[in-house]
Amino acid sequence: MKRIEVRSAGLLTTVQDLGREGYGPLGVSPSGAADPVSLRLGNRLVGNPENSPALEMTLLGGAFLFPEGALFTLTGSDFGATLDSAPQPCWVSAQARPGQLLRVGPTQSGARCYLCMQGGISVDPFLGSASTHLLSGLGGHQGRALKRGDVLFLGDATAPFEKKSVSSAALHRLTPGKTIRVTPGPQADSFPASARKLFYDSTYRLAEDSNRMGLRLEGPAIPQQSAGEMISEGVSLGAVQIAAGGQPIILFVEQQTTGGYAKIANVISADMHSLGQLRPRDEIRFELVDWETARKLLLEQEALLSSTDLLQG
Repeated sequence: MKRIEVRSAGLLTTVQDLGREGYGPLGVSPSGAADPVSLRLGNRLVGNPENSPALEMTLLGGAFLFPEGALFTLTGSDFGATLDSAPQPCWVSAQARPGQLLRVGPTQSGARCYLCMQGGISVDPFLGSASTHLLSGLGGHQGRALKRGDVLFLGDATAPFEKKSVSSAALHRLTPGKTIRVTPGPQADSFPASARKLFYDSTYRLAEDSNRMGLRLEGPAIPQQSAGEMISEGVSLGAVQIAAGGQPIILFVEQQTTGGYAKIANVISADMHSLGQLRPRDEIRFELVDWETARKLLLEQEALLSSTDLLQG
């Protein structure tokens, strides 16, 4: 089996696939790629199934040696990568010769970069997924972020190298945005009209202490409910809850599965990849859409991702 040796691990590099669904009732959040669109595209570029495990790097990438060579690609944000000192662009498949070193630097755009390799990363699944669940220390590579000296193995792959790239038109349509579209949350009507107007009229900044569990926002405080605390209930991925003090928190891929804060909105599925590319101090706004619009936007995104015109030789 081919290997990948970690010469430096970067700030936070983990093994991720598209996550583990259906275990919320057991208290296990899905985890998975923070930007699932980039992971799916990367796997398609190297001929993998879309759910194949890859490396997710956050803000600062690492250095990775390919002792036996590998077919790989980088997707997501531009981290200024080089392959043996030669610039390595994103969104295009590439062939690393045996012994070549890939260096992935600090971000030059968004928050996360994905290293997808033909065959995917071979790790033992936890609850049907290879994703690292940092909160519980399970899944991925030993349940943790990578560190220097780690050795990962790739799955079997025999397909010949074929240079492919994602079309510029598709990349334009899939570019992460700073206007996050949401549907009404389950407690939206419990907020007075003035509070809802404040929420949608305001600009919020991503706080420094945001992580894969939750994206904390800083901005105008949303007035609290007058009815007091609510009973804890199940919460969904992308729920925007208003915490004590009135600041919003977007529940992210390693969210808690229950909570007692009121949810004013929920991020639509088609914009989840935009959340994954937000950096600390980035500013966002929320846009309210109805459920039919949210469904339409997701279907349009899925049609684009499955299009035969998505990749070009």
